[in-house]
Amino acid sequence: MEEFFARLKEHKLVQWLLGYAAVAVALIPVLDIVAAQFGWPESLRRGITLAVIMGFFMVLVLAWYHGERGAQKMPRSEVLLLVGLVVITGVLMWRVAPSGHESVPAVSVAKAASAAPASAATSAHLDIIPQKSIAVLPLANDSGDKDQQYFSDGLSEDFINALSQFAGLKVIGRNSAFQFRDSKDDAQTIGAKLGVAHLLEGSVRREGDTVRISAELINTKDASTLWSQHYDRPYKDLFKLQDDITHAVASALQAKLMESGGAVVQSDRPPSGSLAAYTAYLQGKFYFARNTKSDYRQAITQYQVAVKDDPRYALAWARLARTAANLATQFLGGQPAQQAYAKARAAADTALTLDPNLAAAHEARAYILLSADFDWTGAQAEYQRAIQLAPNDGPSLFGMGSLAAALGRPGQAVALTRRALATDPLDADWYHWLAHYLSGLDRLDEAVAASRKAIELQPAATSYHEWLTVIEVLRGNAEAALAAAQAEPASGGWQGVALAMARQIEPDRAAADAALKDLIDTRASEASFQIAEVYALRGDPDQMFVWLDHAWANRDAGIANLLFDPFILRYRHDPRFAAFCRKVGLPTATSTKAMP
Repeated sequence: MEEFFARLKEHKLVQWLLGYAAVAVALIPVLDIVAAQFGWPESLRRGITLAVIMGFFMVLVLAWYHGERGAQKMPRSEVLLLVGLVVITGVLMWRVAPSGHESVPAVSVAKAASAAPASAATSAHLDIIPQKSIAVLPLANDSGDKDQQYFSDGLSEDFINALSQFAGLKVIGRNSAFQFRDSKDDAQTIGAKLGVAHLLEGSVRREGDTVRISAELINTKDASTLWSQHYDRPYKDLFKLQDDITHAVASALQAKLMESGGAVVQSDRPPSGSLAAYTAYLQGKFYFARNTKSDYRQAITQYQVAVKDDPRYALAWARLARTAANLATQFLGGQPAQQAYAKARAAADTALTLDPNLAAAHEARAYILLSADFDWTGAQAEYQRAIQLAPNDGPSLFGMGSLAAALGRPGQAVALTRRALATDPLDADWYHWLAHYLSGLDRLDEAVAASRKAIELQPAATSYHEWLTVIEVLRGNAEAALAAAQAEPASGGWQGVALAMARQIEPDRAAADAALKDLIDTRASEASFQIAEVYALRGDPDQMFVWLDHAWANRDAGIANLLFDPFILRYRHDPRFAAFCRKVGLPTATSTKAMP
């Protein structure tokens, strides 16, 4: 042993290995930051980590042969040994690291043959769910009055927001948790679908000046109740009651409030403590979640009531801004859209003046800068600030992904959208946009899966079937494209776009011409960008650039899709494309694959 240790010392083996360890420890965090910035897939990150580990053995070889003599030429035997280690590393990376093309989570349609509470697969899945994780199911409205639904939904969402302020606690967002309203699924099934270890459920009833809430915290692994309580309090004590329930649940989960990293507690309460303003705010959220043109207008009215009652209610101003911007982006065009955007800008400015640390206000301003002003740099700064203030905020992560796609980085957009989906795994709109980004990367099978997932979650949503049409056009499947187009709801304004796309790959040119003419006649001001797409699909770049100019003149929100649109990018090498990119402030480089 003495001779062995003497040889180790002589070959400086310890010094070499300590030096390598120091470099590896310093390198891995740097690579992690770079990977997050550029949206590297998880497989690449694991592969790099594995390579660093295997490098340890290569350094061991080099140190043994050269540690005491310094650099010199290596004999063939040493070269062969190192090559062998490299090959082994490559094989292990290939076998251990998962595919870089992560598939969209599939929805199982098979039912367990056994009568046991959960299948073996479900049990195995529950084992890897983080213990500190929770979904707040929509509280049942026990008032017997349908008009009070906004109140029970609002309280449920407020518990979601309040619990999101606790460090290390995974909290599922509203869109996913509310999928299980009146669900017959048991706790284990819901926990498996949402990826959580706990559920908070209960009921609420408001009668005059009294509010009654029953709540219980359930362990999804065995459906046992960890905590339960019944409350009967004056309505004027509602905020105190919310705090009591939130802290009781957090205590049961052993969670602590965030205290570092730049995060700031985000409150949804009016500074004045006005329950009237808060009630109007809850009604605004209720209408906003329904995602229709008329409901957006109702939401705007309720938010205006809230800020009239309490002019210092920053969050109500922020939600007013976001709703007005959504209305313009999804349903308006021309002057009405610009008027709605102007209202949104003013409301966002007011919100940030009142509370510069309100993440929702930064997210609203970022959305306006991205969708209306095409201020890419400004939008990035606002999204970054929103994420710094609320690191678990799914809408801000999703918005940052939208910006990455607009800047020609759809791979990064996919990674950020998947991060957002981790907070709200059943959000239909995020799956819809994930399908957009995957289409830009020519990952069409994954894009179809994401698109169908969005449709499954929200079958009546506008534009979802339209994008499925686009994917089938990219696949060259005329029959499937037409079927998807015909399934697009006629009331949303997107069916004409879908039909114009689908008809272009059919042999009937008269039908293709007629569908395009109908689209131009009915939606020229709202769908300028989509008309440009159709001309690109038809192989007519001259008209494509004409309609892109119309889109820019109309400030069409579709401009943000330019660098991940596989139809437009067929002409990325046309000098007019680079000129247009410069005009709208976008780079000319993108990783999107153009349609052949």
